[in-house]
Amino acid sequence: MLIHIHIRDFTIIDQLELDLAPGMTVLTGETGAGKSIIIDALNLVLGNRADSGVVRHDCARTDISATFDISNIKTAQAWLEEHELNVENNSECILRRTITHEGRSKGYINGSAVPIQSLQTFGDNLVDIHGQHEHQSLLKNDMQRQLLDDYAGHADILAALATTYRQWKIMGAELELLRNATQDRDARLDTLRYQIHELETLALTEHEVGALEEERTRLANSGRLLDTCQTALHNLYESDTNDIFTMLGRTLSELEQLRTLDSRLSSACDLLNSAHAQIEESANELRHYRDTLDLDPARLSWVEQRLDAIHQLARKHRTVPTALTTLLATLKTELSSIEHRDEHLEHLQSQLAALSHTYLQQAHQLTVSRTHTAQVFGKKVTDAMQPLGLAGASFAITLQPLNTDTQEKEQEVRFSATGMERIDFLVSTNPGQPLKPLAKVASGGELSRISLAIQVIAARSSHIPTLIFDEVDTGIGGSVAETVGWQLRALGESHQVMCVTHLPQVAALAHHHLHVSKESMQGTTTTRIRALTDTARNEEIARMLGGVEITAQTRAHAREMIGQANKKRRS
Repeated sequence: MLIHIHIRDFTIIDQLELDLAPGMTVLTGETGAGKSIIIDALNLVLGNRADSGVVRHDCARTDISATFDISNIKTAQAWLEEHELNVENNSECILRRTITHEGRSKGYINGSAVPIQSLQTFGDNLVDIHGQHEHQSLLKNDMQRQLLDDYAGHADILAALATTYRQWKIMGAELELLRNATQDRDARLDTLRYQIHELETLALTEHEVGALEEERTRLANSGRLLDTCQTALHNLYESDTNDIFTMLGRTLSELEQLRTLDSRLSSACDLLNSAHAQIEESANELRHYRDTLDLDPARLSWVEQRLDAIHQLARKHRTVPTALTTLLATLKTELSSIEHRDEHLEHLQSQLAALSHTYLQQAHQLTVSRTHTAQVFGKKVTDAMQPLGLAGASFAITLQPLNTDTQEKEQEVRFSATGMERIDFLVSTNPGQPLKPLAKVASGGELSRISLAIQVIAARSSHIPTLIFDEVDTGIGGSVAETVGWQLRALGESHQVMCVTHLPQVAALAHHHLHVSKESMQGTTTTRIRALTDTARNEEIARMLGGVEITAQTRAHAREMIGQANKKRRS
């Protein structure tokens, strides 16, 4: 549950520290005091979208953090463990969000930076927020389906169904593409076979281009290579008297004789000995190179013709010569694929049929569960509506198959990522009247009360520990308001409930009461929140009852309401 929230420089809040307790907590105050600002701040720390407009005027950034006790929330503990964000005792978790005045936003979990999406994903395990305008979204079929599935706990089967559906769509698209490609099959086969024949006739090997270019360079310059090699041999070794080898030998012989006279010549003599041997070895290498050098104009002509054929074919295929071997392999693969297209088509059809069968099994399982849950949920909402000024009203949920064309006699059921049926919320607000879609029957006030009944029933089955109701009791009063208060109070026995309300009947039933007010000092407006003592609480409920002028009678009425609530709670 939420145990602490810290807000700094958010809209008209400069600094706020708020400790929260189990049970039902109400937030009350004058209109415009900023009661819903607390909910807005919590929405941000749970990953909702934000912009720079939330940053308090003349401040650099908004900073919001919320501390949760997760000691009994196994899903949250598992998520933190999986993402390596858990703390040592794994009983508390801190979520933090910062937004700068330039609009940059950062999120943190237990001090580690995380994507904002992670805040939202993790926050779904911690808090469920019901807004004051949520009844409008209940008119949409997608929201109705989501609410029913959430109540039934269909998350796993929906995830599996969506995965199967995506695979089925991909496989179907691939099959359609293959079928369309069959029309051009014969022309493409002829082209491929001709191109492969050309490349196979060329018989180019992997490293042949580089070897041929090197050989062409050598053959084209063979005369120069031979002349230079012969000159080098003459100068180094093959002159009768003046080659380097002979002169170095004489010099070395003379120095060797002097070596015995002065040992300091030893190093020079050793180096010359090594040079003398290397010159002889170099001469042998040059002689071997000269004897093997090929002066073959016919070979040069063949190499040039071969390279020309390779380059022409490369230009034809708009590629480089070295890529022709890879191109041949690619064309052979395509040819094989087309030649075996019938086999591939049959394989895809088989796979698509298997996926369709899996989808139908999963969808049927979902439909059966939805049908059962719809009956249970519908009865509970009908019962919850009776004390909300809707006596005799009834509520039901129907499942309508999705069809490609409802006018056809033979209707083809359409697959979707969320199942094979549309969920419709139906209501009858008067006894004897037929059930009709929610959007076509309920008035604004009725819709608000029906929405409240749905939210309360949905929340009772929720495994999320903290439930927040932001002015969901708008538009009701009197005994109905007291009934709403008792329903929220009952939720507070098993969940942490926070409720923003204007109704004294609801506020009188809370375990804890927080008062929200505005203060203006030196031209600056700020929002303040304080926990009310028994006396202050009595005064606040009297204000909610009496408006501008609070009389002794109004205060007595407030004390009576709180006293009656406490008496009923004890009994």
